[in-house]
Amino acid sequence: MPKTESSGLTSHEVQDFIDNGFVKIENAFSAELARQCRDELWADIGLSPDKPEGWIQPVIRVASKTSPPFIEAANTLALHQAYDRLVGERRWLAPKGLGTFPIRFPSPQSPGDDGWHIDVSFGTDTPDFMEWRANVKSRGRALLMLFLFSDVGGDDAPTRIRKGSHLTIARQLLPYGEAGATLRQLSADGYASTAKCEVELATGAAGTVYLCHPFLVHAAQPHRGTRPRFMAQPPLLPNGEFDPALPPSPVQIAIRRACGLPS
Repeated sequence: MPKTESSGLTSHEVQDFIDNGFVKIENAFSAELARQCRDELWADIGLSPDKPEGWIQPVIRVASKTSPPFIEAANTLALHQAYDRLVGERRWLAPKGLGTFPIRFPSPQSPGDDGWHIDVSFGTDTPDFMEWRANVKSRGRALLMLFLFSDVGGDDAPTRIRKGSHLTIARQLLPYGEAGATLRQLSADGYASTAKCEVELATGAAGTVYLCHPFLVHAAQPHRGTRPRFMAQPPLLPNGEFDPALPPSPVQIAIRRACGLPS
């Protein structure tokens, strides 16, 4: 369900986040701010919005951006209110930038990175990224976030989201305890356990942000439209480790309910 900047998340929307694994916030940052960010990204990749003959690759990645427009986009009042509501007050760190940016271009080629997955969150010092990990407490990640810096319609390579898949992943992570599971272990069956989930497309106008549960299964897809898609997919980082003395946040409530624990 979409949410606008004029107010915080409602109880119904928080419940949707617990049940479905995401909430859509429209006008989370301004269209003008989105344009400034796009201009910087075009300059970084050395291409032009007016010269499509240069759009040869299906996807070009920019690792991170820490200039003022990106910091401002990630720290609007609407987003801070939503971070508080979903993660808990003072339990998250204000973003000091955004990344990564998979910039997708219209192309008949496969992008080569469109498989279903979750974003793992620790053990990233290991060279083999398939050994990176996630655990049932979501160590190292408070939220997965999708920032739209261009208008994204159904043909513009919107991220695919499996609604409710975070609940299945929570149950799968539970037996692995604190050590967690590697990306290799989690992806062994191609996320077949979530294959029957309804798919939502992360579409919206520039300035839209999807705040997602860290365990939400999602995937890229080929770009079948006409204009490049600019999006960032950063984590919201937690402010410290899980504290059982604090009331559970909606992120934690979803995990606990999925695992059959009181919330």
